[in-house]
Amino acid sequence: MNDVGDRKSLKKVTMHPFVDQRGMTVPEILAAVVVIMVALVALASAIPLSAYGIQEGSQLTTATFLANQRLEQVKLKQWTVKPVVDDVGVSASATAAPQKAGGITTFPDESPVAAPYTQFTRTVRITDCGIGAGCGGVVHAGQRQVTVTVSYRPLTGQGQAAAGTTKSAIVSLVVAQR
Repeated sequence: MNDVGDRKSLKKVTMHPFVDQRGMTVPEILAAVVVIMVALVALASAIPLSAYGIQEGSQLTTATFLANQRLEQVKLKQWTVKPVVDDVGVSASATAAPQKAGGITTFPDESPVAAPYTQFTRTVRITDCGIGAGCGGVVHAGQRQVTVTVSYRPLTGQGQAAAGTTKSAIVSLVVAQR
């Protein structure tokens, strides 16, 4: 009988081990609030930095798109041996837009690019690979190196970059005469 009575009292204790707990104390709650606030402040300080990263990625993606768009337009221009047609043109220097025969500019500098890309500028430079050192060491009169540079004013972690500060996406392609 004694054995049975001990089992019943043991069962009561093990079934309800938290009967005497009354909840959290005020200092425990205050400590939890402090920990949560520190975590929220740390997360809030990362928001401007992440916004900068998103904006920078967007600007660079748009600049690359605009450069590739111009490269496609250059590739579509006619440059043939027979009949002799050159609608691609060549830049007279590293700072001059390309011109075809007769001094007609084929791809003028755009500062700014047409809407909705008015915060970007775009330049095209075309080098004749048959002159001088050629293009990347390759000397061939039937090739030209097209370099498109799209520039923009970037953001920083604190906002717009200082006036005159630019970043660029530069894309190059060698085209061959057909």
